[in-house]
Formats: sequence, structure tokens, C-alpha cells
Amino acid sequence: MKLAQFDAVGLPLAFYDSEINADAMPEDAVEITDDQWLELINHQGQRRFQDGEVAEYQPPVPALTGADVDRERDRRIDAGFVFDGVLFQSGEGSRENIAGAKSAATDALALGASSGDFGWQRLLDPDAAETFKWIATDNSLHPMDAQTVVRFGYAAMAHKQDMIFKARALKAMDPIPADYATNDAYWA
Repeated sequence: MKLAQFDAVGLPLAFYDSEINADAMPEDAVEITDDQWLELINHQGQRRFQDGEVAEYQPPVPALTGADVDRERDRRIDAGFVFDGVLFQSGEGSRENIAGAKSAATDALALGASSGDFGWQRLLDPDAAETFKWIATDNSLHPMDAQTVVRFGYAAMAHKQDMIFKARALKAMDPIPADYATNDAYWA
């Protein structure tokens, strides 16, 4: 005879055979058929014992947390942003580089960099490249004057800020929508 112990949900905790475990049989062990024993053994964690029958068990989906949303927020921040119709990288290192370029462009503007002057870096460093260029995600080069670099810096900041506030709105929902990571409407 086959027996098993079950937890409060009906998931098996232990299996027994009366011929082998006769001396150590717990009082709460429940008799099960050979077919039930096989079903429970072969599908551990996926079957439970309920009302004398083996039934399929679907574990509850853990509730989503703010940390889940934060991970998606960070992924989306790092995924890049579109500026003037071009996708640019925006990982942590890229954001640091963009902030540095924006700072330099602001200094160049204070020194008189004019619109359309792609060599504005030379106001800060006479040995700088003749044309300031930024590399897009597709590896294409994009010349930028100082005014454009300042706008670029603000666009990077706005992208990150937008994702932060979208994540905040998601974390305020109760419950957090199951499709928060796959439904772009939450992040648009």
C-alpha cells in the first residue's frame, strides 16, 4: 500500500510504502493508489492531492514589486533614446559622456560658439578634432554644433526622467499590471 503526507495546499511532503515503512508510518499519512503515487512522483510541484484525487497544481504567481518595475525602468533607460530621429545609446557610461559633452558645449557657447560651428571644441582645446561628432547606436557618426549638444544633453536627461516618472506611476498601481514590462503603453 502506498501512502503520502501532504502540506496544507495538498502538495506531497513525503511518500511511504507500507511494506518498507511499516514501523515509521506517520499518523497523518494518507493512503493513495499506485496510479496516484506515480502521478504525484512524476509531476512533483505540479500536482496536488485534493478531495481524494490528484489535481493539477498551478503555483500562485508572486506579486510584482517596485523592484521589478525598477529593473524594467533601468533596462528602458539604458536601451537608448531617439534624438532628432536617431537612436542613441543611453547606458550609464553613455549618460556620463553626454553630460560631459553638454558641459563642454555650454562652456563653448559662453566663449561664443556659433550655430552651425561643428568645430566648437577648438574654443576649449585648439588640438581638438575639426568636427565634433557623436556615434549613434547604429555606429553612424552625427556632427553636432554646441547648441545641438546642449539639446542632446537635455534630451538624455528628459529620457531618464520620463522613465523614472513612468515607473513611479506603475509602482503606485495596486496591483502592478502583469504586463508592465511588455506593454509599451505604460512607458510611452
